[in-house]
Amino acid sequence: MSFPAEKLSSLRQQIHVRINKLGVQDKIKECIEAGTSNGELGGTDEEHLLSQLREKGVIDQIMASLNLSSDTVDKTSRYSPPDECTCELQTGVGVKQNKRYVFLRVMGGKAFVEHLQESDMTPERIHSTFTLHVHFRQQRFKSRPVPCSCEPDIEEGFLLELSKHSSSHPDYDNGRMVTPNDALSITDSVHLVLTKTNCRSGEVDLVGSSYLEWRHILSDPVGKLSKSLELGGVGSEAAKIPAGVLDISLELVPKLTQPISEDVVRGQLSVERSRCAERERLFLVYAKQWWKEYLQIRQQHAQRLVKVFAQDENSTNRLVCMYVRPLRAGRLLDSPRHAARFVSLIGYERVASIGSSGHCRPEQWSSLHSFLCRKCGDCEDHALLLCSLLLGFGLNAYVCVGCKTGCVAHTWVMTIAPDGSVTFWESLTAERFPHKPVDPDHPAGVPVPQLEHPYRTIGCVFNHQSFYANCQASDSLLVCQIDLTNQSLWKAMSEEAIKSISHTHGPPTAAAVTWCSIPPLCAGTIDPVLCSNEVEIELRSMTSQYRMDSGLSTHWDDELCYLLTSALAAYELDRCVGMTSAGNEEFQQAIRWAVPHGHTFKGFPIQFIHRNVHKMFATCLKSPVCADIIGCRGDHVRHAVRVKVYPYPEDVCAVWVMFAVKYRSVV
Repeated sequence: MSFPAEKLSSLRQQIHVRINKLGVQDKIKECIEAGTSNGELGGTDEEHLLSQLREKGVIDQIMASLNLSSDTVDKTSRYSPPDECTCELQTGVGVKQNKRYVFLRVMGGKAFVEHLQESDMTPERIHSTFTLHVHFRQQRFKSRPVPCSCEPDIEEGFLLELSKHSSSHPDYDNGRMVTPNDALSITDSVHLVLTKTNCRSGEVDLVGSSYLEWRHILSDPVGKLSKSLELGGVGSEAAKIPAGVLDISLELVPKLTQPISEDVVRGQLSVERSRCAERERLFLVYAKQWWKEYLQIRQQHAQRLVKVFAQDENSTNRLVCMYVRPLRAGRLLDSPRHAARFVSLIGYERVASIGSSGHCRPEQWSSLHSFLCRKCGDCEDHALLLCSLLLGFGLNAYVCVGCKTGCVAHTWVMTIAPDGSVTFWESLTAERFPHKPVDPDHPAGVPVPQLEHPYRTIGCVFNHQSFYANCQASDSLLVCQIDLTNQSLWKAMSEEAIKSISHTHGPPTAAAVTWCSIPPLCAGTIDPVLCSNEVEIELRSMTSQYRMDSGLSTHWDDELCYLLTSALAAYELDRCVGMTSAGNEEFQQAIRWAVPHGHTFKGFPIQFIHRNVHKMFATCLKSPVCADIIGCRGDHVRHAVRVKVYPYPEDVCAVWVMFAVKYRSVV
C-alpha cells in the first residue's frame, strides 16, 4: 500500500498518537530489556525487535486502529485546510541498535489559570489550542494540538536519543551505546516551549518556556522518575510567575544495570552550577571594567546603543554573543540569499508590555527555539537567526545595533568580505545594501553622497565570538569606518572572556551551555501544489460572490490564469536573489498575445506570509487597484487569479497572489 508523499507526515502523526495511546513504548521497552537480560548488546536489533512485536500482535493492533483501507487512502489523498495542517518536527524517532534513550512522557497539565474561562467553553466555541514543543540537542518534537483549558489534556511521549556528541551523525559514537559516565557528562537540558494557536486568525503566542534537567534519572534504581514541572511564564511581567504545571515522567531505555550514585549526580550538577556562576561573576567584573574604559574614551559614548546584555523570554540576562551560533541548514536552504528570504518570511511583531507606549519599547530577545516555535518575533530575533545562518554558510557576519531613519532603534546584519567591503542585510525584508561611507578626504564644496540604506547610526556589532563597540568621534554611518581590526575605531571585548562564558570552543562543562545549543531547522510539510490550488479555488469563489453581491456576473479566463504563473515566479526570484528582469520579457510577450486589440489588461500582484484566505481577500480589497480589478465593469470582462505557494523550512511560506482582468472599455 502506498501513500501520497504530501500525506506521509500526517500519517506519521496519526501513528505517533496511536502508539502513545496503545502504550507501544512500554512493549518496545520490555522487548529491549528482555534482549538485554539475555546478554545481547544493545538489547536487540531492529529485525528481531520487529519480529517480537509482530508475534505479540502489536503491529496488527496499530494497523487495525488506524483502519488503513482503500477508502482511507482516498481520504488521505485529499488536501486538508491550512488551519488543520500539522508539522511533525522530530528527528531520530525510533529505536536504534546500540542506542540509549530518555523517554519523556507528558501526562497532562494543570494550573493554567489564564485559560480558566476557556475550560467552560463548549467544543463548538473553542478557537485556541495548545502545542508543546521539545528540543534536545539535534532533536525536535512537536505534540498534537489540544484545546486550551486550565487543565489541558496534553498526553504525549517523546523518545530522546542520548549520544556523546551533540551532532546526530550516526558515526560520531562509533556505534557504541552511551555509558553512564558519558550520559552524566551531557550538560544539555530539555527545552520545553508551549505555544497557543488561535484557530481562527492563526496567530501563535508563546505561553511558557522552561529547561528540564533530566540527569537525576541516572541515579534512580529503576530508571524512572516522575515530577511536576513548572512552565515558566514569558515576558517582563510574567517571567517570574509560572504559566502552568506539566506532569511528566522520565525513563531510561534500556535502564542502567548499575545506576550512578545519587551523591555523584548531585555533586556533578553542583560543580557545574558553581563553575558556571564563577565564570559569570568573573565575566561581569571584566564587563564592568571594559564599560568603564569605554566611557573614559568619550563621555558621549554613554548615549550610544551599545548592547552587552539582553533578556530572553524568561527575563534572564545573557551576553548578546550567546544568542548567535553558526547554523547550518543542510539541504533545506541553498544559499545565503535563500536564508535571508526565509528569515524575512517569518512574521514580525514588536514586543509589547502592559502600559508601554511607542516611546518606551520593551526588549525581549527570544531563544532560537522559541522563535522558531512561534514563527514570529521582533527585529532582534530575525537578525540573530539571519546572522546564525550566514555564519553557517561561511560568511564573516555580525549583528549590528543602531538606529534607522527616524532615530528608531533597530537591529540588522552585516557581512564583511575579504577585501574589506561591507554589505548590510535587512532581516525583515531580505534586502541587501552596500555600505560606502564618505571619504575623509572628500573635497570641500562637492555634495556629499547620500546613504543607500535606511540605517543612520551604529553603536556596536557582535557575533558568536566577537564584540565591538563603536568608539569613533561620531556614530553616524555616513562617516563611520567599518574596520574592526582598527582598535582606535572599535573597542573590542576579549575573545577569551567571551569564550569563557559562551563556551563556543572546547567541551562544555557548565549547565548554562544547554541554553546555547542551537536547534536544527526542520523541513516543511506544506505541499505547494495542493495548497496553491486550494487557495486559488477559494479566492475564485469569494470573488464571484463579491461581484454577485454587486449585481455583476463573473467569467474566468483559464488561459490568462495560467499565464500569470511566470509573473509570480519572477516576483519570487526577484525577492530571493535579486534578479529583477528574469522572466519579465516573456511574460509581457504572452500578455500581448492573450489580450485582443482594443482591450485593456490590469494586474495586481501581492505577497502574503500566511494561508488565511479570508484575510488575503480582505487585504486585497483594501487596495484601490485590486478593488478596481475585482469590481471591474465593461464589455467582454474576463477575470483571472493565480496563486503560487513557495515553501521554506519550518512550514514558512511565501504565498503570491495575482488578480488580473482584461476587458473592452465602453465610452
